[in-house]
Amino acid sequence: MNKPALASIPVFKLYGEDLEWPTPDLLHCESISQRGREFQWEIKPHRHADLCQLLFLCRGQAELQVEERRILLETPTIQVLPPLSVHGFRFSEDVEGHVVTLAAPLVSHLQARLGQVQDVLATDASYPVGVDAQYLESLFHSLQDEYQGQQPAREMLMHALVDMIVVWIGRQALLRSNAGQRPQRSREYFNGFMQLVEAHYREHVKVEDLAHRLGISVSHLNGTCRELAGQPALQIMHERQLLEAKRLLTYTRMTIYEISAELGFSDPTNFTRLFRRRVGISPKVFRDQLKAEQAGDRGSLSLT
Repeated sequence: MNKPALASIPVFKLYGEDLEWPTPDLLHCESISQRGREFQWEIKPHRHADLCQLLFLCRGQAELQVEERRILLETPTIQVLPPLSVHGFRFSEDVEGHVVTLAAPLVSHLQARLGQVQDVLATDASYPVGVDAQYLESLFHSLQDEYQGQQPAREMLMHALVDMIVVWIGRQALLRSNAGQRPQRSREYFNGFMQLVEAHYREHVKVEDLAHRLGISVSHLNGTCRELAGQPALQIMHERQLLEAKRLLTYTRMTIYEISAELGFSDPTNFTRLFRRRVGISPKVFRDQLKAEQAGDRGSLSLT
């Protein structure tokens, strides 16, 4: 995503929409995959004049351009995008999550009630959700269901769910502020660890070796990973190996043996054991189920 001149950056109500605001509600909710698939997984840099957006990444990857910065999200995270901030996205095709867009009157109402963190919706920031991932996913899913439905007191419940989400963001911002430089230092260690994982996940390096390269102890590294990602360092390393395994199973014709070797496993049995333990099924069953789903999709299309 190359940086365009500010004058050339379009100002949208919602990206790619012709309508000024395509809903009578003070908020709009949609899945990331819904909008991403429509634009081939890339949303080019743009602005919203008077809208605040909350992007919740559940799974997959998102490369963000926010003003002058590029951010790679690989763990469950909420990204706040305030009005007029220039932002664009590039998503992996396995991305899952939600984008909630808040109209100016609702943003003002929320800010007035947030007290000492009232500027949290006016500042772009990333908030890794850590151990709260399941809780927040349930809130966003419930909000999506209510938005798409027509149940009694729909607006009241939607606003209550948004309140809970924004309160969580506000509390995270307050904790970050009160902790001073500690979260920044923790984030630097975590980012350094993720870069090392990305560079060496095929090599099966030890957690101790990566901690040593970062200049911290294993317990410090595990504590940082649990704080910012909700899981210990080794589990994050396994998740990266499994992500690559799923990609190879989905998009290539490599055999299980070849994929195992590609990911640095000396014995395919160890690869299959790890995959089954973490995913719940074997690599072969995963690929077979994917083929069956794709065949079913093609069959449905042929009937329409």
